Amino acid sequence: MSTAVNLEHDAHAPSANCPNCEAVVSGHFCANCGQEAILHHASTREFLHEFIGHYVALEGKLWGTVMRLLFRPGALTLEYIRGRRVRFVQPLRLYLTLSLVFFALMKLTSGFDPGTEESKPEPAVATTAADAARKAAKVPSAAPGQPEASTPEEADSRRAAEAAIAAMQKDFKLEESASAQAKKAKGGTDVDFTLLDKDGDFLNRWPTLRHKWQAFEDLPGGEKGKVFTEGFYHYAPYAIFCLMPVFALMLKVLYLGSGKRFGEHLLFALHTNAFAFFIYSVILVMPFGPVNFVLWCWLLGYLPWAMRRVYGGSRWGVFLRWGTLMTFYSIAIGVAVFLSMMAGIMSIGAH
Repeated sequence: MSTAVNLEHDAHAPSANCPNCEAVVSGHFCANCGQEAILHHASTREFLHEFIGHYVALEGKLWGTVMRLLFRPGALTLEYIRGRRVRFVQPLRLYLTLSLVFFALMKLTSGFDPGTEESKPEPAVATTAADAARKAAKVPSAAPGQPEASTPEEADSRRAAEAAIAAMQKDFKLEESASAQAKKAKGGTDVDFTLLDKDGDFLNRWPTLRHKWQAFEDLPGGEKGKVFTEGFYHYAPYAIFCLMPVFALMLKVLYLGSGKRFGEHLLFALHTNAFAFFIYSVILVMPFGPVNFVLWCWLLGYLPWAMRRVYGGSRWGVFLRWGTLMTFYSIAIGVAVFLSMMAGIMSIGAH
């Protein structure tokens, strides 16, 4: 059997027989098994080319795919349905590439923070400051049953000290409230861990989960936030990918009678979600107000535009379906992210 491999300087002279199946080759690819007729010796450059071309999808046709994906909503889906596929990156590869880029950038930029605080030092600071104020006023802390000040000077001093303490504690409460509001504006949340299973009945039915939860409860606040963060970055990409059939099913229900198969709805889901990952990635690396405003506007308008191009229908009909789709899919995304964070609890002690 021939094992001839064309060298780079013989690239324009394909072998007469396919090195893989021995079939006669008349072009750049074998018509029998599909292997390239023009091969190169194994080298680092060749390995990198194969990896980039077949796994990361950074080959030349990616750019044409991305341009069509970004600026012609729904057109890439129609091209694929019509059979014009060889010029574009395959939908699944495109989705996986852009989602990988997004989650990598999100991790590098610390774009996800559950906002669990390690401690709240303000009350302790307020207590220390109050004690210092009492000492400075030379007034002992009031105790139950303690008699009032015996002289007018001591009474005035006590009232002044208590007024100063009250004002100080009020300032600390205002600062704490402002800090909480600022944190909320950044997307952080304080998690009340006791709300998940108040009576313990659910956890008692699952011993492993109960042990994991107990180990989680024993962690400091900062470590709890780290568990949620690691759970998100580890499981969220898989959870969101598993939502693609859910997205397609929602489209199937919204467009009953359209004659489109479930696979075509899934194709539309992959393309539109790949577009969303691309826009989110740009937002992460370009945190500029005007740019972000334009990107968010394009993100909001893209899906209904793509839906009308692929599925047709009136503007109001598309808008109604778009609103329904976004409502239920946003709920599904929220559930997926929450479950990803909860899955982080099950990884405690695994390493």
